[in-house]
Amino acid sequence: MADIRSIDELDARGKRVLVRVDLNTPVKDGKVTDDTRIRAALPTIEKLMQDGGRVILVSHVGRPAGTGFEEAYSIAPIADRLGELLGCSVARAEDVTGPSAHAVVQAMEDGDVVILENVRFDAREKKNDAVFARELADLADAYVNDAFGTAHRAHASTAGVAELLPSYAGYLMQREVGTLTSMLDDPKRPFVAVLGGSKVSDKIKVIDALLDKADVLIIGGAMCFTFLMAEGCGVGKSLVEPDWVERAHDMMAKAKRNGVRLLLPVDVIVAEAMAEDAQTFAVSVKEIPDGSMGLDIGPETAEIYADAIKKAASVFWNGPMGVFEMKPFEAGTRKVAEAIAANREADTIIGGGDSVAAVNQFGVADQMTFISTGGGASMELVQGEVLPGVEALAR
Repeated sequence: MADIRSIDELDARGKRVLVRVDLNTPVKDGKVTDDTRIRAALPTIEKLMQDGGRVILVSHVGRPAGTGFEEAYSIAPIADRLGELLGCSVARAEDVTGPSAHAVVQAMEDGDVVILENVRFDAREKKNDAVFARELADLADAYVNDAFGTAHRAHASTAGVAELLPSYAGYLMQREVGTLTSMLDDPKRPFVAVLGGSKVSDKIKVIDALLDKADVLIIGGAMCFTFLMAEGCGVGKSLVEPDWVERAHDMMAKAKRNGVRLLLPVDVIVAEAMAEDAQTFAVSVKEIPDGSMGLDIGPETAEIYADAIKKAASVFWNGPMGVFEMKPFEAGTRKVAEAIAANREADTIIGGGDSVAAVNQFGVADQMTFISTGGGASMELVQGEVLPGVEALAR
């Protein structure tokens, strides 16, 4: 982050500051159900308010069609929750760069906060359209990107506008990039990486990168079955990617060459169906019934994983060990979450995505050193990719 300007270098007083934040939060019945990302954005917003800036927030919500307003993806419930957390009124524009946006910005005074409607209501956002970027830039005098969760996207509000205004990194962006980069460049050792999720194909670059950095690599989630197939195990009806078995075998060979301890399940929880009322069994990975599917790591595996985590000085976790959203298949993910939380001496980093939901579900989020707000962005940073939203801020 040395070549990127911090908001501490921005004299915001009297200036209109367009701030790209990531307020893409779950909403049910018109109410925000998880305000983690909103809270994460508060330090930057409050800093600019206190400095007398006129703060213009822009964010996306969900995946609208890009053809105009959609009630289900409106920024309104998020604006309401933000106002509650800030303790002040947050004016909301009814459009992104149209008459309403210009009107609310024109009415601002120093220290005010407004929020534009969902930026993805306009299809030009995801195309990084130059005209749309100019329309956003015309609303402001300076630009701050604090949306690490979208930093891997070259969109108009994350990359395009940064080329048109004096641009700065917000506190969350600085902390995300700084923390993840330092962990990867110089981790305390032993460094244990825990990866879960559904598909090897989604994580292969991350696995490859971590095999060059970690001392122990733990594999869980459905993607473990592709690795187990590479070891010659039958996996029943478990989710597997046959086309990736050879790559999984290559990754195991690389782990051996690099001296990385690669841990795979020795037992799994199986059921005939993924259901809340499923009848479950713990079986050896060598004895998975043909008619069953693996939906969580087993108790013996959970103990092995927890023991490795206990001995770590640095832990990076991305991806659940099973279908933790369902009670019959939550135990493995819970065990990993609690083991990471219990290691109070280690630097513990949760790499966004479902792992964040897991530590919140199991009540251990406050015991982690750092929780990333960006699953996709954190994964791309881990695998050595250039993040367009960060690159655009370079001096």
